[in-house]
Amino acid sequence: MTKRITPVILVLLFVLAAFSTVAAQEATADPDFPVTVEHKYGSTTITQAPERVVSIGYTDQDALFALGVTPIAIRYWYGDETNAVFPWAQDEAGDTVPEVLNMAYGSLNYEAILALQPDLIIAVGAGITQEEYDLLSAIAPTVAQSGDYINFGMPWQEITRMIGAAVGKSDEAEAAIENVETLIAEAREANPQFEGQTIAIGYNYGEARTYGFYTDQDSRARFFTNLGFVVPEELKEIAGEFFYADLSAERIDLFDQDVLVFLGLQFAQGGSEAIEADPLISQLQVAQDGRIVFVPTEYDDALQFGTVLSLEYALEGIVPALQVALPAPEATETP
Repeated sequence: MTKRITPVILVLLFVLAAFSTVAAQEATADPDFPVTVEHKYGSTTITQAPERVVSIGYTDQDALFALGVTPIAIRYWYGDETNAVFPWAQDEAGDTVPEVLNMAYGSLNYEAILALQPDLIIAVGAGITQEEYDLLSAIAPTVAQSGDYINFGMPWQEITRMIGAAVGKSDEAEAAIENVETLIAEAREANPQFEGQTIAIGYNYGEARTYGFYTDQDSRARFFTNLGFVVPEELKEIAGEFFYADLSAERIDLFDQDVLVFLGLQFAQGGSEAIEADPLISQLQVAQDGRIVFVPTEYDDALQFGTVLSLEYALEGIVPALQVALPAPEATETP
């Protein structure tokens, strides 16, 4: 896969763009179109309801599925290289198995995208450059991420809204966002014991058993803060301008919070059992009191995606484990 574009491919790109323009002019008027979407590299106008959507953002397919739009191709991130539809999107995707585009970051295969003959390219979660945007736009109208955030830094709500606008389904996007926000609010209200409790969202990797944590600037950590938990200021100060940081053995005491959550167990040598057996961890009060939550891979995946579909799935799997670690106080009878 390469970013190099030959003269022949460039000619094909512009010819296809010309045909697309003619087709758009001849299309039957749709009351929801045209729509114009503002983004990092300017604006993109979509003149008619797209029928051949290619999704090259690593998680953008979830918003499309949630809005009832089935992309003809989606981009592989990790996991099954033959099917990039994760469990939380199976119902929305149905029996459809979009083509999987296995393209490493920074190495878009323009020839493969061109061959798909898309009429819309969704690249909100792709981290594309100006050059990549220009080349993609020669194939079909392309929507990049908002310029208000760093690459891959858009909140899931804004991603859903932008994609919803591009496919003419803004109302449906707002309804999907409201549904998930309501579920999060209900989970928070149902678990008042979470409110204000300190949390460390940790990870472990490598043979040297390196530990680290995520701050509340990370989408995975925001999942827990949205439930009422608080990331301690001291952890945020260590991370500084970054959304994560490794933690030295001398400061492992900072994991001793009201709740300690471990993500990314697939990268921890020996998994949760090895972490529990590590003297650095077992000495902590949070471990001795059974207030550690090890997030299983499938729910960890849902947090990694952090989309309008995956967050509901994550709530269903992670909240019960948090309730075990931090149970609600027993109600006392009024004499």
